[in-house]
Amino acid sequence: MIKFGKPVLSKPKLIAIGWPLVLMITIYLFVNILALNNRITEQFYSAGIYPYIARIFSAFSNLFPFSLWDIFWMVTVCSFLLGLIFVFLGKLKPGKYGLYILQVTAILYTFFYLVWGFNYFRPKFETRMEWTHPKTDEKEFRAVLDSVIINTNHSQVTISPEDYPEIDKLVEESYRQISARLGIEYPNGSRRPKTMLFSSFFAKSGVSGYFGPFFNEIHLNYYLLPMEYPFVLAHEKAHQFGITNEAEANLCAFIVCSTSNDSRLKYSGYISLLLYFISDAGQLKDTSDYIRKIEKKVILDLRFQRNHWQGLRNVTLDKAQTAANNAYLKTNHIEDGVRNYNQVVSLVMGWYQNKEK
Repeated sequence: MIKFGKPVLSKPKLIAIGWPLVLMITIYLFVNILALNNRITEQFYSAGIYPYIARIFSAFSNLFPFSLWDIFWMVTVCSFLLGLIFVFLGKLKPGKYGLYILQVTAILYTFFYLVWGFNYFRPKFETRMEWTHPKTDEKEFRAVLDSVIINTNHSQVTISPEDYPEIDKLVEESYRQISARLGIEYPNGSRRPKTMLFSSFFAKSGVSGYFGPFFNEIHLNYYLLPMEYPFVLAHEKAHQFGITNEAEANLCAFIVCSTSNDSRLKYSGYISLLLYFISDAGQLKDTSDYIRKIEKKVILDLRFQRNHWQGLRNVTLDKAQTAANNAYLKTNHIEDGVRNYNQVVSLVMGWYQNKEK
């Protein structure tokens, strides 16, 4: 007679070990299903479930003046490093530590998509807004470029850090007024901008702001220039509204700033957009003619901005951050990766042609 020994692991232990992995696989399947059915994503998640998530999580995170997201990642990284030390000292088996890493990764992966990440699979902005297909010929590009330069020149103004609280209210009011035309759910919770705890590190990487999905938090870099503040703030708030696409977040930031009656918001919106248009205008034979149309005060602001960030930049960190961000975006079906930011030019042209609808 053959006698079988007892199972190495009891059923409760197997469940305890395996449930995060099963959950991650389930979410992975949902990710692939929703990526192919963006209208379902929009109806049931982005316009259905997510606004409630944003309301609850933002209300909680707003109780704290500091970044919960930054602290969370600091604790997570320290925990992983502490585990490695225990493995090295022989107080923790490598297999058990590897299982711990796998379980935590599975939980974080699942949580990310449940609380915000599914928004990556909603329809494109043009589809949601039912835009007609915009013209993308050179004549149209030149017309919009001229308009951007004129408005940048006319709205030039000095912005001070003392203006930040008022600017936050103005950006919020602009979002409230324009929300229907942006296809967003307002108020969608609340948005309290927080300063990055590691601003210096991220400044070396060229990061001016980011959205922390786990706690529905907006983060701005301490080294952000005042003239950049309204646009970057509006960009990160767009992410909080469920706009994951970077070009679409740039478009929302531009619309929110440029449609405001406040000159500080207007200037930040137009000068931020101007950089993208000038970059694309490099393909024109007469690019220098457009550069000469930009007034000296604006040119000086752009030079100061360039010198400011170049002085902070660490080439190695910048390249590493760009590569990581590129991989992250492509993983979430943003096929152009970091080039997606620059696609705001075509979206703005679409906005100009469809804004009267």
